[in-house]
Order: sequence, then C-alpha cells, then structure tokens
Amino acid sequence: MGNVREVRIARRTGFCYGVREAIDKAKEAAAAGKPTHTLGQVVHNEGVIADLAAQGIETVETLDDVRSGAAVVIRAHGVRPDVLERAEQRGLEVIDGTCTWVIQEQREITRLVEEGYAIVLLGTPLHPEVVGLLGFAPDAIVVDEEADWDSIPRRKKMALLSQSTQPPWKFEKLAAFMVGRCHELKIVNTVCPVTIRRQEDTVEAAREVDLMVVVGGRSSANTKELTRLCGIVGTPAIQIESEEDLTDAAIFKDAAVVGVTGGTSTPIEDLRCVAERVLRLAGTPQAAARAEELANAALAAAATPAGRTTSLPAVAVG
Repeated sequence: MGNVREVRIARRTGFCYGVREAIDKAKEAAAAGKPTHTLGQVVHNEGVIADLAAQGIETVETLDDVRSGAAVVIRAHGVRPDVLERAEQRGLEVIDGTCTWVIQEQREITRLVEEGYAIVLLGTPLHPEVVGLLGFAPDAIVVDEEADWDSIPRRKKMALLSQSTQPPWKFEKLAAFMVGRCHELKIVNTVCPVTIRRQEDTVEAAREVDLMVVVGGRSSANTKELTRLCGIVGTPAIQIESEEDLTDAAIFKDAAVVGVTGGTSTPIEDLRCVAERVLRLAGTPQAAARAEELANAALAAAATPAGRTTSLPAVAVG
C-alpha cells in the first residue's frame, strides 16, 4: 500500500458553463424526440461523446451530414456567420449553444472592424473558436506563441483580443508588446473569467498538497496551463486524460495529500473517479479501504461552491 491519506478536488472544476449548457441543449432536443446532431464534438471528451451517442445525439463534421429538418447544435466555441446562414437555408433547426462569452467576443470584434481597427487575435490558429471569430474579421492577424509576434505589422489603429481560454499572462505580455506597434491601441480583455477562476483555484489547491493530478485532453491548451501553474508554485504535477492512465503507484510515493483538477472539457465526475483511483492505487490501508467514501466527500466539497461551473445538477450538489 502507499502513503496517500487524502485527495482533494480543486474548487470550481468540471465543465465550464458554456460547455455544460451546449450539452444540455443537445440532450433536451434529443429528449423531445428531435433527430439531433452536434456540429463538431461538443466537448473533447470521449466518455461524454459516447454518452451523447447513446442518447441518439450524433456528431457531424459538416452540415452536409445533417438531413433536412433535423436539429443541429452549435457548440460553445461558436461558428462563422455563413455556417448559420447555410444551416437555415437548408431548413435545419439551429440550436445555438455558443457560449455567451464567445458571443460577446463576436460582437466586440465586429464593432472594432466597423470602426476601422486592424485586429490582432491571440489564439491557436485552427482552434474552433478562432475559426469562428475569423468569420467576423477575415483579415484579423492570429498569433499564438511569442515567436509569432514579430509578424504583427505596424498600423495606426489596432485592437487586441484573445481566444477565451488563452492564459491571462500571455495576453498581458502581448498587450505590452503591441504598445510599440501602433499609434492607437484598443485592448479588449476577452479571456474568459471562468478560465481565470479555475486557474486561481488550481493554484490554491496546489499550494496545499504534495502532488497535483491534472485531468484533461493532452492537446488542451487550458489543461496544459493548469499543469504549468502547478509547477510555478513548486508543486509536482502529472497530466492525464482519465483514471485509466494511473497505473504506477510509485508516482505517489512521496505524497500524503494529492490534489486533483481538470480542464474545462473534463466533467467533475471524472475527477471523482480519479480521486478514487489514486486512493485505491496509492492510499494508506485505511484510505484505500474508504476510497469510494473519501472520493465522494472530495467531490461534494468541490462541487458545492462551484455553482454554474460544475456539470452536476443542482439537486446533487446543493
């Protein structure tokens, strides 16, 4: 047996509200008996996609795969305006699950284009949210890593916005860089506040434990950032996609208290499963024997204050 006696789940984890509401809208449409599709994976989590498929909700990559009259759910990332127009022309029932924060981004970028600003967008070039935003500002300059920034031209009027899940520190650093690129600079902070709060809570948890387990997709930018932040505060961290990745108890040999956090596409229920797996794999004899009970307690402590950022229904966490 191991040394882990306690596992704590960071507060305000689970799905962000945008992801959760898009999933809820898809489930509601299917429950009403409508043939329902999501345009692209509504969330990058294979377990969630399988659950939706079991409820008759099909993931499609293009509108050509949706038959006329069916419902199509737009995921939280949003889409280009022409995609919505084409869906309506084909007679599809469009259920818009675009995150309210992303809708605000779309409105801001449209207004800035109309006012004559050259747009710089901090984001991952092929990320669905960025692709959608470019539909509102086709000439926007997209930059990601710092090595890209020298490609930003000098203009008289420029505006800076960000993909909602970009790290706040990177946005701030790019804003400082752009001061020297133009005469007039408009900065619109479009980093999602849920992303910021999740990072704050992860850092708070990391400071109180011996090791952090970060759960999320390997290519997820917001998950990678959580792992990086744990390292900054001096707490070792491992990043996994699911509980099944935890097979080596030796990872936890120096940890008595382990923290668990997750990216915005990770259901909080998955974090509970990870907590239980850690306790069974590397817990003290007493903790391993109570693994399910302790994991449920950790979930309850994390979910209750999470409010709208949890994927659990209110009746389960109130």
